[in-house]
Amino acid sequence: MEIGIFARTFPRKTLDATLDAVRMHGLKYVQFNMACVGLPSLPEEIHDGLRERIRRAFAVRGLRMAAVSGTFNMIHPDPARRTDGLRRLATLAGACRDMGASIITLCTGTRDPEDMWRRHPDNDSPEAWANLVASMREAVRIADDTDVTLAFEPEVANVVDSAKKGRRLIDEIGSPRLKVVMDGANLFHAGELPRMREVLDEAFDLLGKDIVLAHAKDLSRDGAAGHEAAGTGLLDYDHYLVLLRRAGYDGPLILHGLTESQVEGCIVFLRGKIRVS
Repeated sequence: MEIGIFARTFPRKTLDATLDAVRMHGLKYVQFNMACVGLPSLPEEIHDGLRERIRRAFAVRGLRMAAVSGTFNMIHPDPARRTDGLRRLATLAGACRDMGASIITLCTGTRDPEDMWRRHPDNDSPEAWANLVASMREAVRIADDTDVTLAFEPEVANVVDSAKKGRRLIDEIGSPRLKVVMDGANLFHAGELPRMREVLDEAFDLLGKDIVLAHAKDLSRDGAAGHEAAGTGLLDYDHYLVLLRRAGYDGPLILHGLTESQVEGCIVFLRGKIRVS
């Protein structure tokens, strides 16, 4: 495994400056976001010239686009918002191959109308699940049309808040276009930290064969997604990395949830863990 990073870790005014910062830290893999070229994460339009500029900016630096963010609230309570998100997803998916990406990351969403990362009690309703399945079926159709892979992330505040629900979604959709982003810091409901290895083992047992991207951050409490730099919290990285290897994952480990000043320390931490895993 090699280490990558969220492009938005480096707040710069230009794409070139952002990617230069990535290279300065000796990294090769980037999870990209269209915000790095001054657009919304899901733009209305991505013209051909911009696609080529992004591809060239990566190529001349020897960087690879591990994935591009396509997150929107897939179960937003307003159907018009879901429709708009899918329309914009189609725009992004249509540009991916030209930019050098084949994976789009997704958020399964929440009933909270303001924040797609905030838990809402209606996430557990049958209606929320039905909306997710409908949105995901359309997203998979888009992925088929544009030859990309979609990867969702089980996260305790979202409708897919566990590995079990992640497995259910994959099985119900039944498409090879739908895969998983594994983030060990996002899996722990309130009271589950004492069962850390058991929770991680279950997640990999259920989803290991469908992992196409892995994230590296940390957490200091359960009941919410982790938002801390890798190595600064409670996640058992030794076990996490062993499970990734056992699952046959050999892609990049993408750092996020960190500030620019923490990047070098996190790289040193992860490289040390990777060597002994």
